[in-house]
Amino acid sequence: MGYADELFDLTGRVVLVTGGSRGLGREIVLAAAHCGADVVIASRTVATCEAVAAEVVAGTGRSALPYGVHVGRWDQLPGLVAAVHDRFGRIDVLVNNAGMSPRYDAITDVSEKLFDSVLNVNLKGPFRLSALVGEQMQAAGRGSIINIGSTGSLRPNGQVLPYAAAKAGLNALTEGFAQALGPVVRVNTVMAGPFGTDVSRFWDPDVIAAMAKAHALRRVGRPAEIVGAVLYLASDASSFTTGATLRVDGGIP
Repeated sequence: MGYADELFDLTGRVVLVTGGSRGLGREIVLAAAHCGADVVIASRTVATCEAVAAEVVAGTGRSALPYGVHVGRWDQLPGLVAAVHDRFGRIDVLVNNAGMSPRYDAITDVSEKLFDSVLNVNLKGPFRLSALVGEQMQAAGRGSIINIGSTGSLRPNGQVLPYAAAKAGLNALTEGFAQALGPVVRVNTVMAGPFGTDVSRFWDPDVIAAMAKAHALRRVGRPAEIVGAVLYLASDASSFTTGATLRVDGGIP
């Protein structure tokens, strides 16, 4: 094993990724497995989780647990944590990736139900899951929690206000949990810019073109381009990094 391979090695570790069945989450799951981790793929649709789990086993030989869960529902999260411990005995890395940002035509079209749904998935769920998993990581003496944030928390616009507010709250949770769970558990944010996932099919092409033109790299990201930052924060390569926000956004202005 070379120096870089050893530094980013996740062999024997268990990585739980919410929203792990598609988009950035799927890329994170596959990357963790290729680095030696056993993985848990959690999302609302268990069939898609099972498909990614089969891909992991066939492509890497690592163990994979698919689990259907709604991250925004507080009472479902203890069952997820218990299922992972029943299968693997621990969680070494938690990636809070699940998110949602429904479109709306006017700010006044945002209903209380929509607002609450966005905050539940993007903020309440990560809080509850980080508390549950973080407590067990503390008892085990090690762990890494990675929140997948958004540059919308820094550069919000009228089309994503509930989402931007939730992701700004997630930034606060990162710093707060880093203090609450230290010194043995590290908590960090990967602040993602626009990526070309299946969700991007619903974006306004003109808005995306203008956004990309303003960014330093002049394009949206490819999903696989998120994994380097996540592997850094998941592995011992980032052993002195906590409470940090790592932007992976193509250079927002």
